[in-house]
Amino acid sequence: MLRLLSNARLAIRLVREPRVPLLIKLLPLMAVLYVISPLDLAPDLLPLIGQVDDLAVALIALEIFLRLCPAPATAFHQAAIAERRRYSPMSATDDIIDAEWRRE
Repeated sequence: MLRLLSNARLAIRLVREPRVPLLIKLLPLMAVLYVISPLDLAPDLLPLIGQVDDLAVALIALEIFLRLCPAPATAFHQAAIAERRRYSPMSATDDIIDAEWRRE
């Protein structure tokens, strides 16, 4: 349960992160739309099964979303959550590769 809550908190931060592509951000939105939609794989009228399919779709979408997000953004926000920092997007300097140009 604790892992689910931390994944949800991470997902909310990653949806707000500008460096996560828009197409990837559509995945959680589509999962929410599925959950609130009256059209389901298993109708909600069936006891327990109707709710379980909604939960399964939401959990699978959350897991796929977290796997598709860029690793630097995920690591940045996981560290921010661990340090209890308020949300802030990654800075432009977080992706700089320090290198030297040599011409021989």
